[in-house]
Amino acid sequence: MLLDELVTTTDTVAATRSRLAKVDALADLLGQLEPDEIAPAVGFLVGKARQGRVGVGWRGLAAAMGDPADVAGLTVSDLDGLLDRLAVLSGSGSSGERARGLRELTARATAREQDFIGRVLIGDMRTGALEGVLMDAIARAADRPGEAVRRAAMLSGDLGESARLALTGTADDLDAVGLVVGRPVLPMLAATAASPTEAVEAVGEASVEYKLDGARIQVHRAGDEVRVFTRNLADITHRLPEVVEVVRAMPVRDVILDGETLSLDEDGGPRPFQDTMSRFGAERASETVLHPWFFDVLHVDGRDLLDEPLALRLAELERITPGHRMPGEVTADPQVAERVSIEALTAGHEGVVVKAIDSTYAAGRRGSSWIKVKPVHTYDLVVLAAEWGYGRRTGWLSNLHLGALDPVGEFGEAGEYVMVGKTFKGLTDAVLRWQTERFPQLEVRRTESTVFIEPVIVVEIAIDGVQRSTRYPGGVALRFARVKGYRDDKRPEDADTIQALRELLHV
Repeated sequence: MLLDELVTTTDTVAATRSRLAKVDALADLLGQLEPDEIAPAVGFLVGKARQGRVGVGWRGLAAAMGDPADVAGLTVSDLDGLLDRLAVLSGSGSSGERARGLRELTARATAREQDFIGRVLIGDMRTGALEGVLMDAIARAADRPGEAVRRAAMLSGDLGESARLALTGTADDLDAVGLVVGRPVLPMLAATAASPTEAVEAVGEASVEYKLDGARIQVHRAGDEVRVFTRNLADITHRLPEVVEVVRAMPVRDVILDGETLSLDEDGGPRPFQDTMSRFGAERASETVLHPWFFDVLHVDGRDLLDEPLALRLAELERITPGHRMPGEVTADPQVAERVSIEALTAGHEGVVVKAIDSTYAAGRRGSSWIKVKPVHTYDLVVLAAEWGYGRRTGWLSNLHLGALDPVGEFGEAGEYVMVGKTFKGLTDAVLRWQTERFPQLEVRRTESTVFIEPVIVVEIAIDGVQRSTRYPGGVALRFARVKGYRDDKRPEDADTIQALRELLHV
């Protein structure tokens, strides 16, 4: 298949808000692929090439893009083959060889194919072809039940291979995909609620468990071999020897556990989130000790537990790892749930997760049987700049630079604004158009990528908290910031202060 056909389909998908239309376009494309093109094409569509990252960044990409071809001639296999070659390059001279290979391919690509290739390499498709939509399209094209495709994809952790199996294999081949100890699966996700009471009323009798400000881990043990994976399925076993030691000591032969890990201070309280994450980025263990807490078990000694009720899974978890169980209580009483939430927050944790006691484990899905509850903070901040968007947002001012007021000059001149983070989340097309028209009227300077403006526009930002940061002068950075709306009713001097944000470090 010509790569241009993938480009045309991604343009079609990006241009419509209709889920049904997206599924139709993707299913039609999938039905025309050759068997060896299916896995690569699926990876391209979601911006996750099957080879992973191949050492090409924006700078290298820009340098490799020459004059485009006039006629489309590249195939899906051409791009996949290049990524195969780039993925194995290493050592002296590999950068030059990588650049040459990329230049040779992009010289044969049209302008829109060059843009597509760039977005695949950077992992920024932004087509609206989210994995859930693509799973529906695979099911449609293969004439398989959607649940069978989703389950295979989640249990294998490989959407491309699941698509190939659905489109070229039998129904039994697809149904045979199951848990394999040592092969990570996508984790089950939680919906959100405003309060523990609301969550319990939604699910009934539930396990109300602490939600730690830590990092999600999935741990597999097969005999004496233990492997630890992140929520994105990256293998970090060598970085977490203390977690390996805990699981190796459990009274089991084979097990798959779901949980969280974080570091504790001298008093047993949680350290800041970035202290935990610093271990995930380190190639060797540091002095920071990480403690694991497990809240689910998916497999024990040859028996898959995915389809068993949570009550049974918790009983197994208590049997094999009582000293590392996530704190919580089983209750149908909203008042008990509220009490557990207060205890978790008082201990310095994020909140609670309320889980229906009869729920099964829906790998990779955000269902309604798990509901997380944690305080959401909103702050009024000032827009300092905006970056030009790319992909679907090309031509619009998008990513906002956000500043908090420093009324006393603790981090600069009194009355100035201290940058605390960026966000592009929560911006509708209408808001993007307004920003693009309004911000240049307030421009004070610009670079190739960013327009800096007078600090006069106040925007309400929702955050999950802050973390310590050396990137910004105030020493904090926003966590999961998203735009709630512009506050025309507020003056910039009414913005929240950097001191108020820093207080969240101690909450």
